[in-house]
Parts: sequence; C-alpha cells; structure tokens
Amino acid sequence: MDNEAVDGFGSRRSTVYGSEGMVATSQPLAATAGLETLEAGGNAFDAAVATAAALNVVEPTSTGLGGDVFALYRTADGEVGAMRSCGGAPANATRQTVREAVADEDEDPSEAEMPMLGPQTVTVPGTARGWEATTERFGERSLGENLQHAIRYATEGYPVSPVIADAWSYAEDLFDNENARNAYLVDGERAPEAGEHVTLDALGATLETIAEEGADAVYEGEIGEQIVEEVQEAGGFLTMDDLTEFEPEFPDPVSTSYNGTEVYELPPNNQGLIVLEALNIASELGASEAEGTERVHLFVEALKRAFHDGHRYITDPDYEELPPLNSAEWASERASDVEETAGDVEFMQRTGEDADTVLLCVADDEGNVVSYINSRFAGFGSGLVAGDTGIALQNRGASFSLDDDHPNRFEPGKRPFHTLIPGLIDFAPDTEEEEDWAAFGVMGGFMQPQGHLQTVTSLVDDGLTPQQALDRPRWRYREDGRLAVEARFPTETQNGLLRRGHDLAVLPPIQFGGAQFVRRNADGVLSGATEPRKDGNAVGR
Repeated sequence: MDNEAVDGFGSRRSTVYGSEGMVATSQPLAATAGLETLEAGGNAFDAAVATAAALNVVEPTSTGLGGDVFALYRTADGEVGAMRSCGGAPANATRQTVREAVADEDEDPSEAEMPMLGPQTVTVPGTARGWEATTERFGERSLGENLQHAIRYATEGYPVSPVIADAWSYAEDLFDNENARNAYLVDGERAPEAGEHVTLDALGATLETIAEEGADAVYEGEIGEQIVEEVQEAGGFLTMDDLTEFEPEFPDPVSTSYNGTEVYELPPNNQGLIVLEALNIASELGASEAEGTERVHLFVEALKRAFHDGHRYITDPDYEELPPLNSAEWASERASDVEETAGDVEFMQRTGEDADTVLLCVADDEGNVVSYINSRFAGFGSGLVAGDTGIALQNRGASFSLDDDHPNRFEPGKRPFHTLIPGLIDFAPDTEEEEDWAAFGVMGGFMQPQGHLQTVTSLVDDGLTPQQALDRPRWRYREDGRLAVEARFPTETQNGLLRRGHDLAVLPPIQFGGAQFVRRNADGVLSGATEPRKDGNAVGR
C-alpha cells in the first residue's frame, strides 16, 4: 500500500551548524535528548547513550534493549577506536540441535534452513552492556543520568512520528502472544497512528531498573531471567550463562585512504570491509573522475565485487580467517575485469537485505565525535518479548546458515555476520595540526555499505555540503541482481544504465537507507545533517 508519508519527500533541509554540540538521528525527540544531555554537562559519549536509549522508546520499531550496539569514535585526545557490543549464539546450541528444532514435522532436519523469526534466532543482546561500557569508559555522567530522557518518554508518553508509525503497523501481525501485544500495541490490538500519544510502561520500568542497578540487571538479574525464560519456553537455547559471560569488545577499526581522506569502518564480524574494498576498487577504476552514467556504472561495479567478496568471506574472525579485502593489491585484482557493460556478479546468499536499524551521530566542543548504531535486525526482532520487561528480542541469529560449508555457519558462541557499520572520516589525515573529523552512517541492512560509498564520494569527490550529500538520489544493488534507483534519479542516467545492461528497478525512498552525519572541522565549527527519508533532524547549539 502506498503511504505518502514514507514514499516521498519534498521539503527542503539545510546543513545545521553550531559550535558547542551537534546531534543527528532519525527521531526529533531522541535528538533533543542528546542535545539536552550535552547542555547538562555530558560529552558526546553521554549524548550518544542518551539518544540511543531515547530511540529505544520513540523508535521501538528499529531498536531495543534486546539488540546490539556498535560505535566508532574519535576522542578529544586523539584516540580513534571502536566498540562492538554484539552477543553470539547460545553456547549449548549446535547446527544439529537447531536443525531439529526448526524442521517441520515431515521434514528431514538435514534440509532445514535457519528461520527469519522465532526463538532460535535470538542471540545474546549487547545493548545494555554497550551503553554501560560507553558511559563508564568515556562519559562524564552516570548511566542512570543518561537514561532519564528515555524513562520519561516511556512512562509519560510521546506522540508517534509518521515514518515510525508506518513501520509499527507490522507488529500487528508479528506479535502473537499477550505480553508482546500489550507491550507494543494500543489496547493490545493495533499499532499507534502518526501523532497518537503512547506510553511504553513495561519498557519504562525496565529502563528505571537499569538506571538504578546498572546493566547487571539485564545480564545477571531478574530481567535476564525473564529473557531466558521467554526464549526457552518458545523452544530456544539461550541460558543465563550466555548472558553473564557476555562483555563488550573494543577492536581496532579498519580503514583505507580515499582521495586525501582516511575512511574508518568496523572490522568483521561487521560488513565494514565491503565499504573499504569498494572505495579501493573505485579508485583503481578512476570512478571519481568519471561523469554521469559512466561514474555511476563504475561505482556500482566496484560495489558489486566488494559485495561478492564480503558475502563470501566475512564472518566471526575467531572462527574463520579472512583475506585482506581492504588492501590495494586485492582491489587491483578485483578491478581488472570491470567492463563498459554490467558485470554478472553472483554472491553468496545472506539474510538482512532490508533490515531495520537506528543510527545517531554526535560531536561536542571538546573534540569528541561518535557514530553509534543500534538494532534488533528486523524491526521488532524475533517476535518474542521477554515477560513483562517490554524487551523485544533480536533475530540477529537469522543471518546464520545451517549449511556446514557456509562461512557464516551456525556454531556455539559464534557471533553472526552483522550488517551494522558506523563510520568515521578523517578529512586531514596528513596534517597533524588540523583536526577535521566526521562521524556518519547509513542504516538499512545491505544498503549500509552502499550508502557509505555514496555518502563518502558525494562529500569527498563532489564537495557537497553534508545535507546535499544525504539528499542526493541513491542507487542500490539488490540480491536478485537488479540495480534499484529512486524515482528522482536523473532520467538520462537511468537510460544510460539500461543501455549498459543494468537490470533497473525503481523503488520508493524508504528502501534507500537512513543516513546521519556530524563533523567537527579544523576551526572547531560543528555541522550536522540528517536523512530526509526518515522522521529525524540534526540539532546543534
């Protein structure tokens, strides 16, 4: 069904500028929570947690405590780092036990495939531990202080925004048990409409408990017990040991040089290497010097090859060795077979083409910039809501394969292939005196690396302002081999791509991701931009 609120946009936005703080995200109330946290004495890391927690309430269709959280950051003292708070599969589950659990009654378990929903798709949630680690390691305020906006929105209520209201409607069919429907549907029956005032009482009570007791309430206390009970009663394998043994990680980011900048991404098990490989291949092809159809064609062909490699190799690096996908030598080899017509590039099937996510970016006047991304994978996740906690549990395990030969095959404790990728750009990597950094990201499953590629090149190659870069019509390579574009993509370029053999499709704007961007330039001026295809905004002071 067509929905005018989400299938098009025509209003004008400007890049937002400030000098003391900047927050960009997909829901205005959450952006306000981040800005007010900065005004109350918090830094960019505090504001990131406050904004993320608020998004759990005001955009519950895309994120929650039952999911994972990742970050890329550049601190005021010059540290460039990453956080990965992503849980793995239950330690006592195997491919065979999962096959037996998900197989139909008359189906040979060896033929079973990993489902998209249900208890077997629930992996250990990383969100609460990730928020706590962010606050304790980098923040100026306590976790409890940073949760207060979210608690207020949940207990006192807020009016639902239009794009989120549209996404909420899918919960009517997803949730089939009483506690889930009572937690997220009005009178347990229907999704709220745009502008309707809602409260999320169960989630608010859980947030209050975490504010008082810390993340231990989720991983060692009664909240965790309700999570485990919900999963096991539905036939899943999660245990309290899985929760209590979980800790966030701080891996080294991966990066590549691109046209005078340095672009940073998360390493595997996330898909950040796809972005870096695509940028490197595009450089080999001279894509940034091309124009019109030729330019788009070269970037698409670079992305297709990076997609092939990323989907073939990326998995939990503790279980599989990965080749150097972001090396110049690898890119040179992969660029060698690009021709003037569309290449037939097949890639291994993965789940997550159109997943739902929230992203936020924050910069402060101290010099901290943070890209922070949270998700349950597909909307409200697995379909399970834990007891009376209001926590909808993620289905990130759906991206595992039950095929013994698949690189992302299910294994006990293994972290699944993850679509979530925050990003950083150093605009002056060769100038020690200048500090010019941006935090950015583009939400939306397999759109994420494609959105990163287009955002970086729009900023770096074309010199667009941040908001111009996010407003620009996008393309998207699909798993079925089609090249999708937005309807406002230039007609001449569409025709040129068709003549080059691309199988073109026109999709609505909501299919092309949700970008956010903040920058602190060498003069200390902050700028921000937000995704016009979403409900949010960028706010500064």
